[in-house]
Amino acid sequence: MKISDVRSYPVWVGSRNVLMVVVETSDGTYGVGESGVSGRELAVKGAIDHFRQSLLGKDPMRISTLWQELYRSQYFEGGRVLTGAISAIDIALYDLAGKKLGVPVFQLLGGQHRGIVQCFVTAREPVGPEAPSAAEKLVKAGWRVIRFAPARQNQGPDGRLFEPRDSIATTANWLNKVREQVGPSPVLGLDYHHRLSVAEAASFCGKLNRDTLDFLEEPIRAESPEAYVSLRTMVAVPFAIGEESSSKWAFLPFVERGITNFARIDVCNIGGFTESMKVAGSCEAHYVDLMPHNPLGPVSTAANIQLAAAVPNYAWLELQGHYVGNPEGFDKALFPKQPKLEGTGFRIPDSPGLGIEFDFEAASKDFKPWEPPHWHREDGSYTNW
Repeated sequence: MKISDVRSYPVWVGSRNVLMVVVETSDGTYGVGESGVSGRELAVKGAIDHFRQSLLGKDPMRISTLWQELYRSQYFEGGRVLTGAISAIDIALYDLAGKKLGVPVFQLLGGQHRGIVQCFVTAREPVGPEAPSAAEKLVKAGWRVIRFAPARQNQGPDGRLFEPRDSIATTANWLNKVREQVGPSPVLGLDYHHRLSVAEAASFCGKLNRDTLDFLEEPIRAESPEAYVSLRTMVAVPFAIGEESSSKWAFLPFVERGITNFARIDVCNIGGFTESMKVAGSCEAHYVDLMPHNPLGPVSTAANIQLAAAVPNYAWLELQGHYVGNPEGFDKALFPKQPKLEGTGFRIPDSPGLGIEFDFEAASKDFKPWEPPHWHREDGSYTNW
């Protein structure tokens, strides 16, 4: 059995595009993967086209060897576009191997630790006057972990204005009221989506009541571990960091230096299962649980479910907004078989591979140009989305 083709499909899934990758073999077996570089699918597709030439004719079961070849066979190793491409290929190879051997992917990763993958839900609207009652409804619906998005006080005439100082005061005020409404038991988190500076993040945390938040996700950008070390000395709120990291080397300082308390690993961006298991082992050695980044399509969810089954140190999986109010998931024409939400989690499947099907014939024409929002400050300068 040899790799006979590697094809990629940018696919529109309702609110954004995702990039599916199909690895085919000479005996007709194929595996499906997904890249995590949202909004730059065509760039990743170009990288996959380069990698295809190296993969044709290779043994698909030598997954780790192929990972090393793809990563090291170029002068400029790493970077999110290249590791996004490697991630999708790696996931597809594991799916293929599971199908060929007749076992779920988690069996290839060491076996099953749990039967259910519990998720956290993200409140539909940014923090504001409706947040306390919205959180109470989610708790009554059975959700034990709830994440919020920060307030945006004045979005400007173009809808793209974001002023951090306006946001932090309002966000802290309403989060304090949310905690008062739901009591001490539910886990509450906030994703600032790396929109703040160190000083702004410290100021925000200073406005929170004690024990309001159980985790603060990505308050600043992760290029500089030293900046996070500085912030860590100023605040006591646990951090959830990692979705920007595209290798075990990028993740390492955040784990070894005690910066992150929840690892926001992205299996579709960090290097697939091959790299994810190495990061998971490093996190386990430092008593850090995984809380994976999962904003993409159903293959991402399926891959995360397999990863969750195979590691002991696991907290919660991010529930894609597409599943809220729609437990069946994504377009059945594109994904005839996919994870189905049961209550507040996903049951670990026992079908071979990822337990998902992708109709690449139906996907061949399903792509729409999409660009992430370009946010700016009042003075006209650009800021992080």
